Amino acid sequence: MKLLAKWLIGSASLLAAPYIIPGISISNFYSALVAVFILGILHITIRPILLFFTLPINMLSLGLFSLVVNAIIFWFLSTIVKGLRVDGFVAAFLGALFVSAVMFITDKILRNEE
Repeated sequence: MKLLAKWLIGSASLLAAPYIIPGISISNFYSALVAVFILGILHITIRPILLFFTLPINMLSLGLFSLVVNAIIFWFLSTIVKGLRVDGFVAAFLGALFVSAVMFITDKILRNEE
């Protein structure tokens, strides 16, 4: 049940992102559901590989380069999902930051219910 709640809230945050961040557009709720699902898969598979190869830069930046890795994954997501458009790196960075922040808060709230 919690997984479904996280998925729906993530999709809602992706639908809200174009209203807050210029340069992001999403066509409908179905595209948001698919995008959040694929984003989860990319975070499980590709993100650890990218973080491993960028470990020296990540250590020098005290972990802040992981935000850049998230933005790259978010930007790559827009090439995969039809209906999601991200215009540039700044929009991808802010969009990834917004969706990650919403998902972080959602995770904390759902963990407190246990």
